[in-house]
Amino acid sequence: MGIAYLTGSGPGDLELLTLKANKIVQEADVIIYDRLANPDILKKAKSGCKFIYVGKEDGKHIIPQEEINEIIYKNTIENDIVVRLKGGDPFVFGRGGEEGKYLHDRGIDFEVIPGVTSAISVPAYAGIPVTHRGVAVSFKVITGHEAPGKEHSQIDWDSLKGDGTIIFLMGLHNLSKISRKLIQIGKPKDFPIAVISKGTTKEQKVVVSTLENIVKESKGLKTPALIIVGNVVKLRKDLDWFKSQKKSEQN
Repeated sequence: MGIAYLTGSGPGDLELLTLKANKIVQEADVIIYDRLANPDILKKAKSGCKFIYVGKEDGKHIIPQEEINEIIYKNTIENDIVVRLKGGDPFVFGRGGEEGKYLHDRGIDFEVIPGVTSAISVPAYAGIPVTHRGVAVSFKVITGHEAPGKEHSQIDWDSLKGDGTIIFLMGLHNLSKISRKLIQIGKPKDFPIAVISKGTTKEQKVVVSTLENIVKESKGLKTPALIIVGNVVKLRKDLDWFKSQKKSEQN
């Protein structure tokens, strides 16, 4: 019986993979990975490593979470080192807690290797700090895709009335609802919002707009995408370092 490593792969930029994650990927006998993990990470694996894809496309799981849990469990019984490679951080809307509990309940050893979460890193690559003195002293990270079948939303929309930065993960398909709800709780229609597609990668695209216009102006953006709302968005005009870097590389 081996050990499973619930491992965060970071937001997309290969160089944001942590040293610990890089080390364990090279030692893995099996890597169970999802769509958001940079595929170049798999090139670091040793010869003979087994790869199992358990990602999802267009919001639909190719393999249900219950089956993913069982795949991790069975492979850890049969191998020494199993890496469950997940986009971002395994405990930030990554269902790593569910996988860890499943292993714990069956007596399987596991470790968590945190990853650089997209909630902070993706805005940073878009030139948007999630906090800034005199602008925002707090931020909230919220799922933009709640579990299906729930009659009522678990999001406390009224708690979003303050001046803190609001970050929605996995919310592109619900962008219309998100912008509408924020206006309903009192945010001005011209309140700043940005949508960042494929953040930290060479395919990164950023649309900066207002709550009223963001839906029509961000059409065509692809997942994975992050939504950030707040006055910190205005700082992008001075802090967009990544765009400048890409231009330099092209020249």
